[in-house]
Amino acid sequence: QVQLVESGGGLVQAGGSLRLSCAASGSSLSINSMGWYRQAPGKQRDLVARITSGGSTDYADSVKGRFAISRDNAKNTVYLQMNSLKPEDTAVYYCNAVGLRIGILYNAWGQGTQVSVSS
Repeated sequence: QVQLVESGGGLVQAGGSLRLSCAASGSSLSINSMGWYRQAPGKQRDLVARITSGGSTDYADSVKGRFAISRDNAKNTVYLQMNSLKPEDTAVYYCNAVGLRIGILYNAWGQGTQVSVSS
């Protein structure tokens, strides 16, 4: 079983910053990519950013230049530094990890953390 534990969400004013963290745990765990998705009320869950084990990154156009994803492979942890936050960044942010465990492909999700940006 793969578990993802997120932290770092909260309420911030527009222009402010937040840092999200997500730690993955599980025996015999091999992680290929880790990332963050977000879902605003009434909308679908969309990719925010993701990073592979080799360090390749991918960002949604709406966050390029403001958000930065990083990863500590030794700790199976991914971070999302969010700067210059806007009210439209308000959403529940979900951590995601994809990889292999005991030879079986998994696609795991965290419980979500709320990010609220006031204008």
